[in-house]
Amino acid sequence: MEKEILEHGLNFNRRRFLSSMSLGIGGVALGSLLMPDLFKSGGTDDEAFAPGIPHFAPKAKRVIYLFQNGAPSQQELFDYKPKLRDLLGQEIPPSVRGTQRLTGMTANQASFPLVGSFVDFKQYGESRAWVSDLMPYTSKIVDDLCFVKSMYTEAINHDPALTFLQTGSQQGNRPSMGSWLSYGLGNENKNLPNFTVLLSRGVGNGQGVYSKLWSNGFLDSVHQGVQFSKGEDPVLYLRDPEGMDRKDRRDMLDNLSQLNQMSYEQFGDPEITAKVKQYEMAYRMQTAVPEVMDLSKESDDIIKLYGPDCLVPGTYAANCLLARKLSENGVRFVQLYHQGWDQHGNLPFEIAKQAKDVDQASAALVTDLKQRGLLDETLVIWGGEFGRTSYTQGKLTADNYGRDHHPRCFTIWMAGGGIKPGMVYGETDELGYNIASNPVHVHDFQATILHQLGLNHEKLIFKHLGRRYRLTDVSGKVVRDIIS
Repeated sequence: MEKEILEHGLNFNRRRFLSSMSLGIGGVALGSLLMPDLFKSGGTDDEAFAPGIPHFAPKAKRVIYLFQNGAPSQQELFDYKPKLRDLLGQEIPPSVRGTQRLTGMTANQASFPLVGSFVDFKQYGESRAWVSDLMPYTSKIVDDLCFVKSMYTEAINHDPALTFLQTGSQQGNRPSMGSWLSYGLGNENKNLPNFTVLLSRGVGNGQGVYSKLWSNGFLDSVHQGVQFSKGEDPVLYLRDPEGMDRKDRRDMLDNLSQLNQMSYEQFGDPEITAKVKQYEMAYRMQTAVPEVMDLSKESDDIIKLYGPDCLVPGTYAANCLLARKLSENGVRFVQLYHQGWDQHGNLPFEIAKQAKDVDQASAALVTDLKQRGLLDETLVIWGGEFGRTSYTQGKLTADNYGRDHHPRCFTIWMAGGGIKPGMVYGETDELGYNIASNPVHVHDFQATILHQLGLNHEKLIFKHLGRRYRLTDVSGKVVRDIIS
């Protein structure tokens, strides 16, 4: 029976499983041992899958998402558009702009003059990818990267666009991508959370980052992201209270577990058992988290690779190094948010400082994973929630300008995890305003991430309030051209 389950485990449901086990008490017990999450809530008998087991062989085990909150300007970083320089100050043609929705910040502008990048670009690596002079470290690893220059989204303002990328919906109260992966794949390390969140702030206008972005939504609360802070206690309320030792805490948890089990038998609420799992995880994290946070064993070469800021808690560089440590210790989804990319004005000054904040550490993370043999099984993603306009926001001067939000096209890069390296996918028109080839919708992007981790986005479903929900809602297709 066990052999049959292992051979055909990807193609059965609860009804078939229980029938084959003859519905006896012993059969149910054996089933729970072979597949601990088999009787988890959510979904119907006919559509449910076995959480913790991928649908097919994965190319990646983990994700590190370097989210650049506020939307970096692709024209100044990766999407080289010399035509914009040639047309400096000229009005964007109506045929290009079309019926594009405007934000409240530019809707009343009388003119929309085009503006090219203030910084120069060069081609690098065997892939001959264009990278601006603002990203010297990233330019050295272009042959490890896949640039997707044809991303587009549906939202034009930060909060809904950010929420859409992370949860598949522009409204809140949906599970985030990390929560879906935790639900679909289960734990790799029982002593650390499946989904962790790290925050940092750059210069300029920092758009808000809210806990709803790492919410478990309607999934069990064990799948919620755990935020690590830069303070003395990276995870709040993890330490034992004064006067309580490890034995006292263990005894307390054992007694609490018995009480919760009694409550569960009476009410049958799965959140009761979820809370027990959270208490147990917190107990194990008391030892695991300080060990992961300890940088004293990192070599001088690694510190030099990431830069001196990696020793300053709460910086982007420190979070990149911590992301590597969390990932190599089995955390499924490490989410970084770096604020400060919202350059509506004073763009040349602010984006230069912002790029300097993230360039070295982002490249170092890819290099570090590669030299440890971890890049093949770790998918690294870099990018924001939408792009920026090819025309200026506000007054255009000889040395200053800004750019407004632009959902029609933006650039991200991906590395490792079975993604083709040294590749540029998709392109925009000569003004960088519309997609010219190979558009990639947010749901396509999400479907591709799930695919790399062995999950079919159309089958990763949770039934809630009578509706079948998934990360990609009712659309999305895997971008197979970028998969190796």
